[in-house]
Amino acid sequence: MTMKKLEPRRNSTGKIVAGGAVVLIAAGIVTGMAPKPVPVQLGEVKERNVEQTVDERGWTRIRAKYVISAPVSGHLERIALQPGDGVGAADVVAYIAPAAPQLLDERTRSGAAARVDVAKANQRRMRSAAGRAATGLAYARRQLLRGRRLQAEDGMSPQEVERLELQESAANEELAAAQLSVDAATHELAAARATLVPTDGPRSKPSTLSVVAPAPGRILHVFAASEGIVQAGAPLMEVGDPSALEVVVDVLTTDAVKITRGAAARIDGWGGDYPLAAHVRRKEPSAYSTRSALGVEEQRVSVVLDLVDSKEGLLAQGDGYRVEALGDGYRVEAHIRIANREQTLAVPASALFRESDGWAAFVVRDNAKAEKVGVGLGLRSSDWAEVTQGLGRGDFVVEYPTDQMSDGVRVTQLGVR
Repeated sequence: MTMKKLEPRRNSTGKIVAGGAVVLIAAGIVTGMAPKPVPVQLGEVKERNVEQTVDERGWTRIRAKYVISAPVSGHLERIALQPGDGVGAADVVAYIAPAAPQLLDERTRSGAAARVDVAKANQRRMRSAAGRAATGLAYARRQLLRGRRLQAEDGMSPQEVERLELQESAANEELAAAQLSVDAATHELAAARATLVPTDGPRSKPSTLSVVAPAPGRILHVFAASEGIVQAGAPLMEVGDPSALEVVVDVLTTDAVKITRGAAARIDGWGGDYPLAAHVRRKEPSAYSTRSALGVEEQRVSVVLDLVDSKEGLLAQGDGYRVEALGDGYRVEAHIRIANREQTLAVPASALFRESDGWAAFVVRDNAKAEKVGVGLGLRSSDWAEVTQGLGRGDFVVEYPTDQMSDGVRVTQLGVR
């Protein structure tokens, strides 16, 4: 009997299952290789006010400061006032007494004693000369009296009597000069003796000079708090009114030419919960050279701002830090307006990036793909920029684009500003 070889049966259903598996695997591979959408934050192009400003750090400064200096040299008594204490106009803030005489060593004392002896001898000599002059005057007067009697009896001529009168007048002048010499010698003796006055013995309290404040305000600095010898013109303290503050901002000269007197400004970063309004009062006429943090030489000029918010208005804005907490030399952030457009088409500045010599942005439309477009700009601020061409109202742009962004890339929306 012939045996038949058995063969496996072919199943058509198996072919279909295997084919389906291959298709699914291929689809998975293609899906995995496709780029994933980039998550982005979108910003809307819309009409709003665009304000172009010069942004720089500044500091507060008291408008009128007064440095009180020592009017004379002498011994300054200890100043009891402390920084922050209030003073009124003409209030006494310090006392200066005459300085004590210098101590004498043995050599200086011997020289001073010798000068006293010389002054005494000179005084005696002047007194002796004055005595001789008095005797001469008395003799001239007797001679004149005798001559006048003789003239009355025709025993002396008028010319002789006139000569005697002249001698009496000269003797009188000589006595007056001798007395002045005696006075001068007496004062020289007193001056020589003053050098030998002991410095460690009891003496009367010297009179003091009162130093007064030139204007009302508060003590800002005390330069010489301890007592001691001061020279005329030495600074003692600084006085000012902390409620009269101004803001000083150093700006680049290229920005300063755009700033005009009276321009509006905004002050923030001062520690409070709200910005302060200000305006430009003065722009210094002369610039100065300085170096930036990167070592680049710059030309800057100081711009002075006045705070225009009233204290009552500031206090009404909230329960946060109040403006009267500001003091002299506090750091602030100043934003000085140089141009303004009201209700103009604007794009978020965070969506812009440089493209060749111009600006560009990624626009997302209905197909959820980013399209790179060139943008023409007008005024620019730190947050917004005026659009002159390339974008329209209602367009959505990608904010803070990363290196994952390219023309035609798919995006997924995280939010809209």
